[in-house]
Amino acid sequence: MNIKKHIPNLITLINLFCGCVAVVFVSEQNYEMAFYMVCLGIFFDFFDGFFARLFKVSSPLGLQLDSLADMVTSGVVPGYIMYSLFVKSANPYDIIGSTFIPFLGFIVTLGSCYRLANFNIDTRQTDSFIGLPTPANALFILSLPLVIEFSDSLMILEILTNQWVLLAITFCSAYILNAEVPLFSLKIKKFSLKENALQIAFLLISFVLLVLLHYIAIPLIIVFYVLLSVANNIFSKQ
Repeated sequence: MNIKKHIPNLITLINLFCGCVAVVFVSEQNYEMAFYMVCLGIFFDFFDGFFARLFKVSSPLGLQLDSLADMVTSGVVPGYIMYSLFVKSANPYDIIGSTFIPFLGFIVTLGSCYRLANFNIDTRQTDSFIGLPTPANALFILSLPLVIEFSDSLMILEILTNQWVLLAITFCSAYILNAEVPLFSLKIKKFSLKENALQIAFLLISFVLLVLLHYIAIPLIIVFYVLLSVANNIFSKQ
């Protein structure tokens, strides 16, 4: 029995387990633990592919299993977070706003599902991404309740508890997941400073932002990642 071929799939299932636990934490409104469980799931999501390549045991089963696990960790969980944010921001006297609109938060889940299915058949996304990867989008969404909880800014609080703002974030999230926008990958395949200058610069700036701003830095880093990719695309064409 070749144990090595089962290791990547086992790691993928751990990712799925982390996503399931995160769903429970969201239901208990423990957003911080949900965030950390999704981070742990994303960590395992990175290493299942790493070990599959290392052991040369990549398989169609592993590809499908990876997307199904990501669907929970990076699809269902952020959709549930948006639903929860809508519920918290709703006026209890507004029947439509408090009863029906919160379910629109799961548009994030629908956008994630479409992206994951499309990613499996899109041969262009081997060295870079087309549209925002679901893990990055999940981190953006899961950081929002933490920004609300730990920020001292009344302006930020008012913005992120406004249903119209949440609707805009929801639809923008679903769009950027599937937009035809090339985004650079953080995978470093060659140890060359010149070839990886963009990735290294992004990681260093992200680290500084995390140290200075903590949870508030996370959505800023994701937005910065998209803008930096767009700028890189423009300069590469010139």
